Amino acid sequence: MPTWTAPYETREGAFDEALLPDGAPRPGYGPLIEAITPEPAAALDEVARSLDERGVVFGSGESRQAFKVDPLPRLFEAGEWDRVEAGLIQRVRALNLFLEDAYRERRIVEAGIVPARVLDESILYEPIMRNGPSVPVAHVAGPDLIRDATGRFRVLEDNLRTPSGLTYAIAGREAVAGSPRLPALPVRGLEGAYDLLRDTIRSADPTGGGDPAMALLSDGPVATAWYEHRELADRLGIPLVTPGDLETGDRLTARADGAAIEIDVLYNRSSSESLRDRNGVLTPLGTLLAGPIESGRLACVNSFGTGIADDKAAYCYVEAMIRFYLDEIPLLESVPCLDLGEAEAFATAIERIDELVFKPRWEFGGHGIVFGPGATAAELRDLETRLNEAPADYVAQEPVSLSVHPTVAGDRLEPRRVDFRPFVYTRGDDVTVLPGGLSRFAGSTDELVVNSTQGGGAKDTWVLL
Repeated sequence: MPTWTAPYETREGAFDEALLPDGAPRPGYGPLIEAITPEPAAALDEVARSLDERGVVFGSGESRQAFKVDPLPRLFEAGEWDRVEAGLIQRVRALNLFLEDAYRERRIVEAGIVPARVLDESILYEPIMRNGPSVPVAHVAGPDLIRDATGRFRVLEDNLRTPSGLTYAIAGREAVAGSPRLPALPVRGLEGAYDLLRDTIRSADPTGGGDPAMALLSDGPVATAWYEHRELADRLGIPLVTPGDLETGDRLTARADGAAIEIDVLYNRSSSESLRDRNGVLTPLGTLLAGPIESGRLACVNSFGTGIADDKAAYCYVEAMIRFYLDEIPLLESVPCLDLGEAEAFATAIERIDELVFKPRWEFGGHGIVFGPGATAAELRDLETRLNEAPADYVAQEPVSLSVHPTVAGDRLEPRRVDFRPFVYTRGDDVTVLPGGLSRFAGSTDELVVNSTQGGGAKDTWVLL
């Protein structure tokens, strides 16, 4: 066994992204690990200083913190990336076809593939988009991918509302790829990332003129991704506005830099993902946007209404959507999922309540999840009560052991659970995947959740040529 693996113990039952079962490095990893291990703490400090100099932070107010990036990048071999890319394109195409169908003919419901209640009961359904001037489009998708114990990639969530992380992925690349410690590997670049996003926003132009007035909508300094919002607006060359800057009439007007601008396309990065509240009443933002959207004078990226395809109940049927709309075999599988609104699925889930992972349909970011295998008897009783009261508000998934990746911890490498967020852009009929993305790692060897707010961080993700 190479000397640099001596203190490193991988997780039993978890796929190791960098090492083979015998401890030998996977292709490309040997030189990278050899470059980091002599001084891992120093390598981590160098990356942290680079990010600090750029002002890269996460969170807001008292929760604001430096964004953590590990100096050892994650690798995708070219052939492996090609397969992942093809699967992402296929999945996003099917999801956008589902959105069009859901707000128009509902053929998939008539065919008995997706239950009508998945649409009719969804709090993320937008009535004004039904037979409106345009159908909702998930222009920007950020599916979360994990790799199971067999090494197979699976989609954990589709993230079609306001996926975040692009600027953090690019900041990680700028901080890590330029390190003199690392050997030069043939890696696909991210240089065109902002041009691709700008073109994607422009493609939503409701005027058809090809040069729409665009703006990025944020909640302002209270937003956890405020750094990203400012960076995006600056790199895209578009105004950054908050709801307080908006006025409505026949057109949506935004006050930016002391001037009033009529907006054609609004890139929504606010926390408002619906135009109406749970009682069906227009929210303050909905009151501003509903009229221009209904008249066809305003488009939003991502479109309001995409949430019905991001509903966890809809997730249970994505592979069926691929077969129905594209007549293709799914290239990327979902984690096996049960829609508890179906009686048979509910009965199965209750019988296996201590074995499955239970998720509320409309929450995201890990909120409300109950891991059956790790829950106490009291927690399982409480869960069963809630499931019996509103079974259709939940789904159940098979637990998955996330893969691990060597990560700097003090003066050594330790395995950390990782996932991967790619970025998929839809411009008309064209679907493009950025060649890389944001790999996120957990904060400790025992932590199963990959989240920056729980001590985790990110890895630069290299797609080899």
